[in-house]
Amino acid sequence: MDDSKFLNLADARLGAVVLSATDEFFGAKERLLNPSEPEWRAGVYDDHGKWMDGWETRRRRIQGFDHCIVQLAAPCTLDSLDIDTRYFTGNYPPHASVEACHTLGKPDANTQWSELLAYTALLGNQRNPFALSSTGIYTHLKLNIHPDGGVARLRAYGSVHRDWSRTSASESIDLVAALNGGRALICSDEHYGAMGNLLLPGRGASMADGWETRRRRGPGFDWVVLRLGHPGRIEQIEIDTAHFKGNFPHQVSAHAALLQTQDESDLASECLNWPALLEPQLLKADQVHQFRTQLRDIGVVSHVRVNMHPDGGMSRVRLVGRIS
Repeated sequence: MDDSKFLNLADARLGAVVLSATDEFFGAKERLLNPSEPEWRAGVYDDHGKWMDGWETRRRRIQGFDHCIVQLAAPCTLDSLDIDTRYFTGNYPPHASVEACHTLGKPDANTQWSELLAYTALLGNQRNPFALSSTGIYTHLKLNIHPDGGVARLRAYGSVHRDWSRTSASESIDLVAALNGGRALICSDEHYGAMGNLLLPGRGASMADGWETRRRRGPGFDWVVLRLGHPGRIEQIEIDTAHFKGNFPHQVSAHAALLQTQDESDLASECLNWPALLEPQLLKADQVHQFRTQLRDIGVVSHVRVNMHPDGGMSRVRLVGRIS
């Protein structure tokens, strides 16, 4: 199962939040959506017992099961789920099920839930991936654990569903933002930081929250190909080097094109022939850079290749423009 093609809509950095839980005696429900990998802290205890990096309920002594309700980062279609039980060995739930709904407000007693994942066995101390076949558009998930226990992380991989008919052609918008359906598709290297971080909201919390490549020892430069959430004309490129001080790129440039096909299998070769949108521009450490007058008018584009000369790290990329 390749979840790299999809966005985790249960990521707290995107705005996902756990609204409620039947119980969180041993582990706070908010940990469920932490974007970092689960960790084990040997010998660490709090007032309730062993500290666990995840959501954990007390031992259930009556019938029923525990659940929590997650508000996803945006309305979306879902391709797969990952119920991660790492470090939960004698205290993971033996079974789980997941329901989903689409609602404008918070779910209530009248909310109609649909089964997304049927009652399914889980394994402890490992990721439990599940492919989904649903085509619905969802805003919330209900994770049911049978009967109780702990889950380190819940990840919901899918694609943002944005109703672009509600966006005016005169409105300037970040066309590549993750919450607008933008995606980082392929890059030359991501040794220290994932390319998908470039499209997250806000400024990066640290260097780890950006895209960073290894030190380049030969000729050339590093690059990343981004797909816009909707084709449009780019009017401004914003490059944020937040937290990158001794390792920011010397220069940045961009090439772009309007792809006439949905086939993205050979982007690494195809992007070499795209016209220049932005010629190389100098960058500074830990700073937001905006390029507007420097852009070339190459018309409507759907994909952009952002180049770092020769290597280094960037926190965020914004491609502000208007939909075509």
